[in-house]
Amino acid sequence: MNFLHPALLAALPLAALPIIIHLINQRRYQSLRWGAMMFLLAANRMSRGYARVRQWLILAMRVLAIAGLIFAISRPLASGWLGLATGGRPDTTIILLDRSPSMQQSDSKGGDSKLETGRRQLVQALDMLGSGRYVVIDGATRQPGELESPEALLKSSASEPASCATDMPALLQAAHDYMLANKSGRTEIWICSDLRENDWNADSGRWPALREAFQTFAPGVRFHLLAYPQTAPGNLAIRATAARRVATSDGAALAVSLKLLREGGGAGRVTVPLGLELDGVRSQTTVVMQGSEFELKDHRIPLDGRRARGWARVSIPADSNGADNDYYFVFDRPVERRTVIVSDQTDGVRALQLAAAASPDPTLTCRAEIVPPEQLAAVEWEKTALVLWQAALPVGDAARRVAAYVERGGQVVFFPPRVPDDASMFGGQWQAWAEEPAGFPITAWRGDQDLLAHTQSGAALPVGAVQVHRYCRMSGEATPLASLRGGAPLLARLATNRGGVYFCGTSVDPADSSLAHDGVVLYVMVQRALAAGAAALGNTRDLAAGDTPPESAAAWRRLAGPAIGLSTEFAVQRGVYAAGEQLLAVNRPLAEEQAPVLADRRVAELFRGLDYSRVNDQAGSLDTLIQEIWRLFLAAMIAALLVEAALCLPRSQARPAGRAA
Repeated sequence: MNFLHPALLAALPLAALPIIIHLINQRRYQSLRWGAMMFLLAANRMSRGYARVRQWLILAMRVLAIAGLIFAISRPLASGWLGLATGGRPDTTIILLDRSPSMQQSDSKGGDSKLETGRRQLVQALDMLGSGRYVVIDGATRQPGELESPEALLKSSASEPASCATDMPALLQAAHDYMLANKSGRTEIWICSDLRENDWNADSGRWPALREAFQTFAPGVRFHLLAYPQTAPGNLAIRATAARRVATSDGAALAVSLKLLREGGGAGRVTVPLGLELDGVRSQTTVVMQGSEFELKDHRIPLDGRRARGWARVSIPADSNGADNDYYFVFDRPVERRTVIVSDQTDGVRALQLAAAASPDPTLTCRAEIVPPEQLAAVEWEKTALVLWQAALPVGDAARRVAAYVERGGQVVFFPPRVPDDASMFGGQWQAWAEEPAGFPITAWRGDQDLLAHTQSGAALPVGAVQVHRYCRMSGEATPLASLRGGAPLLARLATNRGGVYFCGTSVDPADSSLAHDGVVLYVMVQRALAAGAAALGNTRDLAAGDTPPESAAAWRRLAGPAIGLSTEFAVQRGVYAAGEQLLAVNRPLAEEQAPVLADRRVAELFRGLDYSRVNDQAGSLDTLIQEIWRLFLAAMIAALLVEAALCLPRSQARPAGRAA
């Protein structure tokens, strides 16, 4: 139990006033032995025990009445929050809202979503507790915005649903920077989230630094977590995995591949109607799903043969989460998939050229050319989908060209040179070659996403069958996609704002590996990187919400999608947008689908050493987080006074027998 005015509890010693008065009265009179009174005392000896008990009860009721009054005027609170208001009113209250698609899950009765419930709970709690200043950090832009009152949170665009993931470490860093810049004094940070692992990124090295940074604030920082960890078993999500325009005997058609996911698995059969909207015309097809996944490949929708590009939408009926019930995509005539292979030796990269030039689809045109490092100025970067680099890492002007190419969305795969040097690129650097006649077995690789993901049929790539005789060690912070025995990365992805950068620790030379001989893994890896690079070319693009800087979306024009969010938030809201001559489809990130919930133990570890409290809530909950219970203490005070009055009444005298009334 906590109090809105805990300072008034300093008056609790006043509850001892009745006892003090009683003791003082005891000392006002001196006892004298008087013979007549001795007989009276002896006569009342039998009733002395009851009189003493009654006196003590009267004294106790008076103490309770005063204590109840003091507790009542201190405005006690009852809640699941420990230490919620201890320490008094904060100088600044910072609000961090998880606005990701998973927070739009509602309860089983279709009531308020987690986000709506969390906003309402925060407004009620903050309005009761008070603060000198209210600040909400925008989850999309990381920019702080001051609120006039807690009620303003309900109208703020920074609290509306979004289609992007939430980077919780980045939000906490923004809160830290605000406190540092504004010298905010005693601060409370309120976090509302459903604790999905992809949003919290608990393995990030930023968490230890954040803990240390918050511990340095002298006035102290208190963290309150309002958690909604419940999942929605049976919830369906739909995603378009591929969409391409194909020529037919009747003109043209749109070949669409779709994937359905069911949260929590389940072996039961369920019939799902799929709605397809193309050029304002709706159609429907029905599929039968069994298990946790279902994939519909190359479902064809007739197109006007003269229509080169456009957009479409696929949807499923409403369920517990409406944020994953539709998916937008755009299409256009396929662009030429051009690959530039940078190498100072032509013969050693022939296998790369073959893998990049062999088209997986007759409707796609693929071309690969080998360019020496000194001729990079002649490369048409704006038409290049993929760069395969097997030479010393670029420096100087060459490095700037490659960096600008990646910033536009290009893909680069670096293979090690014969003689590594001190050059670095995107934080990665080649070290020294390691050789083992018996080979280095590949013991782990990521089959859930990226270049080595399983095929559309669910079959795994034969990555483990690749033989590695020599590999070049690398340094730098990267995400391993394939690892050798002992943990050394064979294929790793480096972090970039846009585009993709990969380091492959071996080459296609037969003396180094069997990548060229086996062929399947190399071909799939190259073609997937090529497809990702080609998606950044042309006049249509598929984007994940949050991947585009918000300022670059200010000039977009919405063509389709929910009418929520300001124009400055188009980059984080699902839909179809026009940006000049380009058509852009924005959807939720892949990591948002069925992301697991972070364990309670891991959450507690993230806030280790900080003043932290947590309470769990449910979507659609109508119970308030905090309730004032001063009325109970006032009622207890009145009851104590009534009991005290009853005890003070004189005992009724028994009427002698035989006396007339």
